[in-house]
Amino acid sequence: MDIHRIESNEHIGFYRFAAATLVGVCSGEGRRKRAENLHPPFFPISNSPNSMAALHHSSSTTPVKNGLPPQELIDDLCSRFVLNVPKEDLQSFERILFLIEYAHWFYEDNSVERNPSLKSLNLKEFTSLMFKSCDVLRPYVAHIDDIFKDFTSYKVRVPVTGAIILDETFERCLLVKGWKGSSWSFPRGKKSKDEEDHACAIREVLEETGFDISNLLKKSEYIEVIFGPQRVRLYIIAGVKDDNLFAPQTKKEISEIAWHRLDDLEPASDNVISRGMSGLKLYMIAPFLASLRSWILTHHPPVRPNPDIPIRGLTVWKAKNSSIGSSSTIIMESQISKAEVEVDTGPGKSFRNFKFDTASILQSMERAFS
Repeated sequence: MDIHRIESNEHIGFYRFAAATLVGVCSGEGRRKRAENLHPPFFPISNSPNSMAALHHSSSTTPVKNGLPPQELIDDLCSRFVLNVPKEDLQSFERILFLIEYAHWFYEDNSVERNPSLKSLNLKEFTSLMFKSCDVLRPYVAHIDDIFKDFTSYKVRVPVTGAIILDETFERCLLVKGWKGSSWSFPRGKKSKDEEDHACAIREVLEETGFDISNLLKKSEYIEVIFGPQRVRLYIIAGVKDDNLFAPQTKKEISEIAWHRLDDLEPASDNVISRGMSGLKLYMIAPFLASLRSWILTHHPPVRPNPDIPIRGLTVWKAKNSSIGSSSTIIMESQISKAEVEVDTGPGKSFRNFKFDTASILQSMERAFS
């Protein structure tokens, strides 16, 4: 298959900042990868009583609601996620902020969830707190705004790969909805350092859907779109059964996984590609649809679609929030029950559903004239 490459008109500027001793250039880092899924050699987490006490620190006095994390907890996070890493990961601010981002996810998913007195922080607030509290980062507090701006610009340049997963009829594709917001997208994510495109796609799809595409992926079958400075490559994974079990492997990243009809993803008009006819937000979907349609026209689905009984969309996994006290529990559900098929009960059903047994007729004719 020919590679489809599309240039977007969107351009995002890039600003680089380097301080006195922390300098260097790094390649792409992985997208959102929850800290509990990282290998111990990368984030050596001690199980000692003192360390665990720091992680789940709570004051003996009445906790102050939405209080900042104590210094003991900040020191623990700095030690786990920033100090105990290979030297090359401390050679640029971009790499350091990726480490701080991992620490931020761990703080939100574990410390805040287990101790409701702790304040939930956005990434910039958490980064500022880490720079002010960690001895190795404190000399650069005055440059925190420039460093964070540089990191944000850098992230949009990291290549992204993923997959367009089609069902057996090629009429539906699998989409994921982010934890926050209502936008849908194909499962995908940023490449890690020195990671090949197809390997990143396999890893990201597994993290976001729990589905292993390694035996289905063909390196030559993909669609690539350029969004400003960022390259997005999605491999076409065709003929997947809709009764497979899907569930994300990471916390608080995916809120829903569903099969969506391609017809429902078509833009509502030629001038508006942000939403489809069904109201779905299509910013990260629409640019791939034309090339995907072209691919489908040249490939035959394993199961021929039935135009009389159109296949409906289907939610296969959804996360629910339930409040228990002041904490939040994530209930993960697999919803693999099929959508109800419309039953034909109208008059003349037998006549309209009548079909000749062609094979038997041909066999009888062959015996008669032989």
